[in-house]
Amino acid sequence: MSSWFERQLSAHQVQLAATAFVSGITVAGLIYGGQAIRRKVAVEELKASIPPLDVEHQAQRLTDFGAASPLPLAGKEEERVAALARRAQRGDYDEELINEQLTRTASFLTPQRFQKLRGSFVIVVGLGGVGSHCTSALARSGVSHIRLIDFDQVTLSSLNRHAVATLADVGTPKVQCVRKRLEAVVPWVQWECLNEVWREGQGERLLAGWDHGRGRKPDYVVDAIDNIDSKVELLKYCHEHDIKVVSSMGAGCKSDPTRVFVGDISTSMEDPLSRTTRRKLKLLGVSEGIPVIYSTEKPGPGKAQLLPLPEEEILKGTVNELSVLPDFRARILPVLGTMPAIFGCAVANFVILEITNYPHDVGPGKGREKMYDSILSGLQGLEERLARNAGQDPLGLRIPVTKDDVGYIVEEVFRGKSVLSGLPTRLALTRWRAPKHGFQIYQTWNGQKHTKLQLEELVCMTKDEAAMHEKEVLKGGKPPEVIYDVDVVQLVERRHQEERQYQRYR
Repeated sequence: MSSWFERQLSAHQVQLAATAFVSGITVAGLIYGGQAIRRKVAVEELKASIPPLDVEHQAQRLTDFGAASPLPLAGKEEERVAALARRAQRGDYDEELINEQLTRTASFLTPQRFQKLRGSFVIVVGLGGVGSHCTSALARSGVSHIRLIDFDQVTLSSLNRHAVATLADVGTPKVQCVRKRLEAVVPWVQWECLNEVWREGQGERLLAGWDHGRGRKPDYVVDAIDNIDSKVELLKYCHEHDIKVVSSMGAGCKSDPTRVFVGDISTSMEDPLSRTTRRKLKLLGVSEGIPVIYSTEKPGPGKAQLLPLPEEEILKGTVNELSVLPDFRARILPVLGTMPAIFGCAVANFVILEITNYPHDVGPGKGREKMYDSILSGLQGLEERLARNAGQDPLGLRIPVTKDDVGYIVEEVFRGKSVLSGLPTRLALTRWRAPKHGFQIYQTWNGQKHTKLQLEELVCMTKDEAAMHEKEVLKGGKPPEVIYDVDVVQLVERRHQEERQYQRYR
């Protein structure tokens, strides 16, 4: 046996393989050793650059969540504002001044509704761009009791969208920043600032009544969290405990303010954050009953997208370690500073109307749901008529189009207007061309009848236009180019080309 091993070891190929293996281990060891040395040197240089603590260089203890502690007030003006706020919050403030400052809101709502707003208690969870603008609008409108919940601190990059933060606030907790800045505007507002991250296990305490549970229960909770798991936990908790909540969906990568709507989460469309939140909530048994602010603006070529992590960051180690907290987003989300402000004001507006029972509708979701149902029913009827026209039995026929697809085609692809006349009323969807090889009905293995209708085959017209189109094109066999002028044909081709490009983003 030993002689067999000796013969194998003496083989030239085995020697080469062993040499390569040992060399690989040596090189890998040198590389990792060099990296470890560079890291150690970098850490030592960083430590050496930190000045000693003295009168000029002071430090505060971090919170349990790694956030900065509240910094002492700097400057006589801030001290004066804080002193005025303390007196006002104890009741030492002229009510006539408050009424004068809020007179426009009071005259809009009427005195009875305005008193409801003045006595309300709202909790805002998340104080980034959306949450800070929402809080500012609520406080300026008359809400007197506000609880702020956020674990994070103001960063330099957040100043492009934050409602009240200044350069002086960078590095300070967002909850304290918002309170301090708004006390200079509405000193009588009562605040509770919780520099904490939202956790479902802490829900009973974080969403308790005012004054540590001793006062009134919250009239509304605002979800302005940008982490999906935390958002889902908060919405699920509020839904299960009958706490009124409104949620802001994604303002990042959005640029069109005309596409921002208020509706039930079940009706939100073309919003990746809303879609992911909706799916996770459905798995937890929550499918509707939560109002959301969302954008129907679709992503596409040339528009902002979630930025990838730099390669050098990925090579440093586990990507999850790059986020602020475990399971939080580590990649950069491009944000146009105006959009979080629009979302935040839309959230605040909704809360104000809800608290005061001011007449309002949440649409277009619910407002256009019946229209989408009608259009889908009309498209189903069209396919059945085309089947009969082709001598086929349409009984039990199904089409591969959903109500969400209808909303997408009508609102996004054709901008809610007829491609022929531009009219926005009595709309319908129809095939643009007759099937090239004739209308066909297909069957699955279990006998289900269906068509292979594609979304890119559809166009939006008024019902009267669609009826004429069915007669001349779909049943009469005429190509659209014979019926319509070249501008209409080119417009349809452009819309269909857009749909093919955007389809991969859905």
